[in-house]
Amino acid sequence: MRKVAMQLVVALAVFVVLWPAGAKAQNGESQTLPAAKGPGGPAPVHDLSGTWIGPGEAQLMTQIPALTPAGQAQLKVNVPDPFSIDSNDPWKTCDTFGMPRIVNNEPRNIGFATMPGRIVILENYGHIWREVWMDGKLPPDPGGRTSDYSTRWYGYSVGHWDGDNTLVVETNGMMPQSWVNRLGYPHTRDAVVVERYTRSDHNTLKVTEMLNDPAYYTKPYMVAMDTYRWVADQEQPKPEAVPFADEQICIPSEAIRYMNAVEVPSAGDKAIKRK
Repeated sequence: MRKVAMQLVVALAVFVVLWPAGAKAQNGESQTLPAAKGPGGPAPVHDLSGTWIGPGEAQLMTQIPALTPAGQAQLKVNVPDPFSIDSNDPWKTCDTFGMPRIVNNEPRNIGFATMPGRIVILENYGHIWREVWMDGKLPPDPGGRTSDYSTRWYGYSVGHWDGDNTLVVETNGMMPQSWVNRLGYPHTRDAVVVERYTRSDHNTLKVTEMLNDPAYYTKPYMVAMDTYRWVADQEQPKPEAVPFADEQICIPSEAIRYMNAVEVPSAGDKAIKRK
Protein backbone atom coordinates (compact mmCIF):
# COMPACT_ATOMS: atom_id res chain seq x y z
CA MET A 1 0.00 0.00 0.00
CA ARG A 2 2.82 2.38 0.91
CA LYS A 3 4.52 1.67 -2.43
CA VAL A 4 1.31 2.36 -4.35
CA ALA A 5 0.78 5.60 -2.45
CA MET A 6 4.32 6.70 -3.20
CA GLN A 7 3.83 5.91 -6.91
CA LEU A 8 0.71 8.09 -6.93
CA VAL A 9 2.57 10.97 -5.30
CA VAL A 10 5.40 10.69 -7.80
CA ALA A 11 2.96 10.48 -10.71
CA LEU A 12 1.15 13.62 -9.54
CA ALA A 13 4.42 15.49 -9.12
CA VAL A 14 5.56 14.49 -12.59
CA PHE A 15 2.23 15.54 -14.06
CA VAL A 16 2.40 18.98 -12.47
CA VAL A 17 5.99 19.55 -13.56
CA LEU A 18 5.92 18.04 -17.02
CA TRP A 19 2.48 18.95 -18.29
CA PRO A 20 2.03 22.70 -17.70
CA ALA A 21 -0.10 23.04 -20.82
CA GLY A 22 -2.79 20.97 -19.17
CA ALA A 23 -3.11 23.23 -16.15
CA LYS A 24 -6.39 25.12 -15.92
CA ALA A 25 -6.49 28.80 -15.18
CA GLN A 26 -8.94 29.97 -12.55
CA ASN A 27 -12.38 30.93 -13.86
CA GLY A 28 -11.26 29.94 -17.35
CA GLU A 29 -9.12 33.08 -17.68
CA SER A 30 -5.45 33.90 -17.79
CA GLN A 31 -3.92 34.10 -14.33
CA THR A 32 -1.84 37.14 -15.30
CA LEU A 33 -3.98 39.33 -17.58
CA PRO A 34 -7.02 41.19 -16.20
CA ALA A 35 -10.21 41.17 -18.26
CA ALA A 36 -11.96 44.47 -18.86
CA LYS A 37 -15.27 44.88 -17.05
CA GLY A 38 -18.58 45.67 -18.72
CA PRO A 39 -19.17 46.43 -22.41
CA GLY A 40 -16.68 49.31 -22.50
CA GLY A 41 -18.63 51.25 -25.12
CA PRO A 42 -19.31 50.51 -28.78
CA ALA A 43 -17.01 48.35 -30.86
CA PRO A 44 -14.68 50.21 -33.22
CA VAL A 45 -15.26 49.66 -36.92
CA HIS A 46 -13.15 46.97 -38.63
CA ASP A 47 -10.76 46.64 -35.71
CA LEU A 48 -10.00 43.65 -33.49
CA SER A 49 -6.42 44.69 -32.75
CA GLY A 50 -5.12 43.85 -29.30
CA THR A 51 -4.99 41.02 -26.80
CA TRP A 52 -8.05 39.04 -25.72
CA ILE A 53 -8.58 36.58 -22.86
CA GLY A 54 -10.14 33.29 -23.92
CA PRO A 55 -12.35 30.78 -22.13
CA GLY A 56 -9.55 28.34 -21.33
CA GLU A 57 -11.60 25.50 -22.79
CA ALA A 58 -13.78 25.92 -25.84
CA GLN A 59 -17.50 25.25 -25.75
CA LEU A 60 -17.56 22.36 -28.17
CA MET A 61 -20.92 21.71 -29.76
CA THR A 62 -22.80 18.86 -28.12
CA GLN A 63 -24.49 17.53 -31.23
CA ILE A 64 -22.87 14.55 -32.91
CA PRO A 65 -21.99 15.60 -36.47
CA ALA A 66 -23.49 13.60 -39.31
CA LEU A 67 -20.62 11.62 -40.79
CA THR A 68 -20.30 9.87 -44.13
CA PRO A 69 -19.09 6.25 -44.14
CA ALA A 70 -15.58 7.50 -44.90
CA GLY A 71 -15.78 9.94 -42.00
CA GLN A 72 -17.00 7.24 -39.63
CA ALA A 73 -14.15 4.98 -40.64
CA GLN A 74 -11.54 7.68 -39.99
CA LEU A 75 -13.14 8.65 -36.68
CA LYS A 76 -12.68 5.08 -35.44
CA VAL A 77 -8.96 5.37 -36.12
CA ASN A 78 -8.59 8.50 -33.96
CA VAL A 79 -8.47 7.67 -30.25
CA PRO A 80 -8.72 10.84 -28.12
CA ASP A 81 -7.32 11.67 -24.68
CA PRO A 82 -3.63 12.61 -24.56
CA PHE A 83 -3.31 11.15 -21.05
CA SER A 84 -4.16 7.60 -22.12
CA ILE A 85 -1.60 5.04 -23.19
CA ASP A 86 -4.08 3.78 -25.77
CA SER A 87 -4.50 7.16 -27.44
CA ASN A 88 -3.01 8.35 -30.72
CA ASP A 89 -3.94 11.96 -30.05
CA PRO A 90 -1.29 14.23 -31.64
CA TRP A 91 -1.43 16.31 -28.45
CA LYS A 92 0.02 13.32 -26.59
CA THR A 93 3.43 13.83 -28.18
CA CYS A 94 3.08 17.60 -28.51
CA ASP A 95 2.53 17.58 -32.25
CA THR A 96 1.19 20.90 -33.42
CA PHE A 97 -2.60 21.29 -33.25
CA GLY A 98 -2.81 22.70 -36.75
CA MET A 99 -6.14 23.87 -38.13
CA PRO A 100 -8.92 23.76 -37.19
CA ARG A 101 -8.02 22.51 -33.71
CA ILE A 102 -5.91 25.51 -32.72
CA VAL A 103 -9.08 27.62 -32.64
CA ASN A 104 -10.95 25.40 -30.17
CA ASN A 105 -8.36 23.59 -28.02
CA GLU A 106 -6.63 25.54 -25.22
CA PRO A 107 -7.95 28.89 -26.51
CA ARG A 108 -6.77 30.86 -23.50
CA ASN A 109 -5.59 33.98 -25.28
CA ILE A 110 -5.73 35.39 -28.76
CA GLY A 111 -4.34 38.50 -30.39
CA PHE A 112 -4.91 40.43 -33.61
CA ALA A 113 -2.48 42.68 -35.45
CA THR A 114 -3.49 44.64 -38.55
CA MET A 115 -0.92 44.95 -41.32
CA PRO A 116 -1.12 46.16 -44.93
CA GLY A 117 -3.24 43.67 -46.85
CA ARG A 118 -3.60 41.20 -44.00
CA ILE A 119 -4.57 40.57 -40.40
CA VAL A 120 -2.33 38.38 -38.26
CA ILE A 121 -4.05 36.16 -35.69
CA LEU A 122 -1.82 35.29 -32.74
CA GLU A 123 -2.68 31.97 -31.09
CA ASN A 124 -1.28 31.70 -27.59
CA TYR A 125 -1.07 27.91 -27.38
CA GLY A 126 2.12 26.94 -29.15
CA HIS A 127 2.90 30.63 -29.78
CA ILE A 128 2.05 30.53 -33.47
CA TRP A 129 0.55 33.11 -35.79
CA ARG A 130 -1.74 32.85 -38.80
CA GLU A 131 -1.77 35.28 -41.71
CA VAL A 132 -5.25 36.18 -42.96
CA TRP A 133 -5.02 37.76 -46.41
CA MET A 134 -7.76 40.33 -46.82
CA ASP A 135 -8.34 39.86 -50.55
CA GLY A 136 -11.11 37.41 -49.71
CA LYS A 137 -10.17 34.77 -52.28
CA LEU A 138 -9.13 31.25 -51.35
CA PRO A 139 -6.88 29.38 -53.77
CA PRO A 140 -9.24 27.07 -55.68
CA ASP A 141 -7.10 23.96 -55.39
CA PRO A 142 -4.66 23.93 -52.48
CA GLY A 143 -2.59 20.90 -51.75
CA GLY A 144 0.02 20.92 -54.48
CA ARG A 145 -2.14 19.07 -56.99
CA THR A 146 -2.64 21.66 -59.77
CA SER A 147 -1.72 24.83 -57.92
CA ASP A 148 1.34 26.36 -56.32
CA TYR A 149 -0.11 25.93 -52.85
CA SER A 150 0.73 22.94 -50.67
CA THR A 151 -1.07 21.69 -47.60
CA ARG A 152 0.12 23.27 -44.38
CA TRP A 153 -0.63 22.61 -40.74
CA TYR A 154 -2.50 25.92 -40.48
CA GLY A 155 -3.70 26.06 -44.07
CA TYR A 156 -4.16 29.17 -46.17
CA SER A 157 -6.50 31.84 -44.77
CA VAL A 158 -8.31 34.77 -46.33
CA GLY A 159 -10.70 37.20 -44.72
CA HIS A 160 -13.31 39.88 -45.24
CA TRP A 161 -15.50 42.09 -43.08
CA ASP A 162 -19.20 41.33 -42.75
CA GLY A 163 -20.59 44.67 -41.70
CA ASP A 164 -18.67 46.89 -39.30
CA ASN A 165 -17.70 44.41 -36.60
CA THR A 166 -17.47 40.82 -37.89
CA LEU A 167 -14.28 39.40 -39.36
CA VAL A 168 -14.94 36.30 -41.46
CA VAL A 169 -11.93 34.01 -41.98
CA GLU A 170 -11.95 31.11 -44.45
CA THR A 171 -9.17 28.52 -44.40
CA ASN A 172 -8.36 25.62 -46.69
CA GLY A 173 -5.26 23.59 -47.60
CA MET A 174 -5.00 22.12 -44.08
CA MET A 175 -2.95 19.02 -43.32
CA PRO A 176 -5.34 16.06 -42.87
CA GLN A 177 -3.18 14.72 -40.04
CA SER A 178 -4.54 17.45 -37.79
CA TRP A 179 -7.74 16.78 -35.86
CA VAL A 180 -10.82 18.97 -35.85
CA ASN A 181 -10.98 19.03 -32.03
CA ARG A 182 -9.95 17.10 -28.95
CA LEU A 183 -12.76 14.58 -29.54
CA GLY A 184 -10.83 13.20 -32.48
CA TYR A 185 -13.09 14.25 -35.35
CA PRO A 186 -11.18 14.14 -38.65
CA HIS A 187 -11.04 16.27 -41.77
CA THR A 188 -9.76 15.82 -45.30
CA ARG A 189 -7.31 17.98 -47.22
CA ASP A 190 -10.31 19.49 -49.06
CA ALA A 191 -11.99 20.80 -45.91
CA VAL A 192 -12.82 24.49 -45.51
CA VAL A 193 -13.12 26.14 -42.09
CA VAL A 194 -15.09 29.36 -41.57
CA GLU A 195 -14.40 31.40 -38.44
CA ARG A 196 -16.50 34.41 -37.50
CA TYR A 197 -15.10 36.95 -35.02
CA THR A 198 -17.84 39.37 -33.96
CA ARG A 199 -16.93 42.30 -31.72
CA SER A 200 -20.36 42.95 -30.23
CA ASP A 201 -19.06 45.78 -28.03
CA HIS A 202 -15.64 47.17 -27.18
CA ASN A 203 -14.80 44.46 -24.65
CA THR A 204 -16.56 41.36 -26.05
CA LEU A 205 -15.52 39.13 -28.94
CA LYS A 206 -17.75 36.21 -29.93
CA VAL A 207 -16.23 33.45 -32.06
CA THR A 208 -17.79 30.60 -34.02
CA GLU A 209 -16.00 27.89 -35.98
CA MET A 210 -17.69 25.94 -38.80
CA LEU A 211 -16.24 23.02 -40.79
CA ASN A 212 -17.32 22.22 -44.34
CA ASP A 213 -15.99 18.85 -45.50
CA PRO A 214 -18.44 16.87 -47.71
CA ALA A 215 -16.15 13.85 -47.93
CA TYR A 216 -16.45 13.21 -44.19
CA TYR A 217 -19.60 15.11 -43.12
CA THR A 218 -23.08 15.15 -44.64
CA LYS A 219 -23.62 18.78 -43.65
CA PRO A 220 -21.55 21.66 -42.23
CA TYR A 221 -20.32 20.97 -38.72
CA MET A 222 -20.46 23.77 -36.14
CA VAL A 223 -17.39 22.85 -34.12
CA ALA A 224 -17.25 25.41 -31.32
CA MET A 225 -18.39 28.74 -29.92
CA ASP A 226 -16.19 30.93 -27.73
CA THR A 227 -16.40 34.31 -26.04
CA TYR A 228 -13.24 36.37 -25.46
CA ARG A 229 -12.82 39.44 -23.26
CA TRP A 230 -10.64 42.46 -23.95
CA VAL A 231 -7.55 42.78 -21.76
CA ALA A 232 -8.02 45.80 -19.51
CA ASP A 233 -6.19 49.12 -19.96
CA GLN A 234 -4.59 48.36 -23.33
CA GLU A 235 -5.64 51.75 -24.70
CA GLN A 236 -4.47 53.92 -21.83
CA PRO A 237 -2.09 56.75 -22.85
CA LYS A 238 0.76 55.09 -20.99
CA PRO A 239 -0.26 51.48 -20.47
CA GLU A 240 1.93 48.99 -18.77
CA ALA A 241 3.50 46.49 -21.12
CA VAL A 242 0.87 43.83 -21.84
CA PRO A 243 2.43 40.43 -22.55
CA PHE A 244 0.71 38.52 -25.29
CA ALA A 245 -0.31 35.76 -22.90
CA ASP A 246 0.73 33.06 -20.51
CA GLU A 247 3.37 30.71 -21.84
CA GLN A 248 1.40 27.74 -23.14
CA ILE A 249 3.82 25.53 -25.03
CA CYS A 250 3.68 21.75 -25.31
CA ILE A 251 7.26 20.45 -25.26
CA PRO A 252 7.86 17.05 -26.94
CA SER A 253 10.70 16.04 -24.62
CA GLU A 254 8.57 16.80 -21.55
CA ALA A 255 5.64 14.86 -22.98
CA ILE A 256 7.83 11.81 -23.63
CA ARG A 257 9.23 11.96 -20.10
CA TYR A 258 5.69 12.09 -18.73
CA MET A 259 4.62 9.08 -20.81
CA ASN A 260 7.63 7.03 -19.71
CA ALA A 261 7.32 8.00 -16.03
CA VAL A 262 3.55 7.73 -15.58
CA GLU A 263 1.56 6.21 -18.43
CA VAL A 264 3.78 3.32 -19.46
CA PRO A 265 4.29 1.99 -15.89
CA SER A 266 0.58 2.23 -15.10
CA ALA A 267 -0.62 0.67 -18.38
CA GLY A 268 -4.09 0.51 -16.90
CA ASP A 269 -5.85 3.59 -18.17
CA LYS A 270 -8.19 3.58 -21.12
CA ALA A 271 -8.89 6.30 -23.62
CA ILE A 272 -11.96 8.38 -22.91
CA LYS A 273 -15.11 7.88 -24.91
CA ARG A 274 -16.45 10.60 -27.13
CA LYS A 275 -19.58 12.43 -26.08
